[in-house]
Amino acid sequence: MIKELWHENINPQEDSRNDSPEMKEFMEYMARHHDDLLKTITDEQKEIFEKFEDCWGEYANYAEEAIFEYAFKLGMNIAIESLNNN
Repeated sequence: MIKELWHENINPQEDSRNDSPEMKEFMEYMARHHDDLLKTITDEQKEIFEKFEDCWGEYANYAEEAIFEYAFKLGMNIAIESLNNN
């Protein structure tokens, strides 16, 4: 598995629950609301909204990285503890 991660054959971001029917439906709702919102705002508001989206995207990347790191460390601690208890 480590080699697969190294060779980028495993991508936790792509291999997550994002492909579930619930997530796909949620993403469709978000896209529809996004498009509806853009139809109703001025060019100046669109520019502000685009800046907000950029910031939100960067924040989401940092959050996903932190969650991945935490979950990886948690999994390793569980594995270590289970090996030490045998």
